[in-house]
Amino acid sequence: MKIQILGTGCPKCKQLAVVAELAAEDLKLEYELEKITDINEIVTFGVMITPALAVDGVVKLAGKVPSVDEVKAMLV
Repeated sequence: MKIQILGTGCPKCKQLAVVAELAAEDLKLEYELEKITDINEIVTFGVMITPALAVDGVVKLAGKVPSVDEVKAMLV
């Protein structure tokens, strides 16, 4: 599973990365975490507001930092 954090590196983007990792580890998933910071690449996902979370290339959330439990629901 590839978990992608889309954002420019702002504090919320960093917080989303931490939350996503905690969720994946709690679920004992095999995953790769990729941080995409290039604005042109972020736009190719159709994301206009960051931070955003994509799983295997599919955007699951944009514009907020969810709870660990919310991310867990997106990963299963």
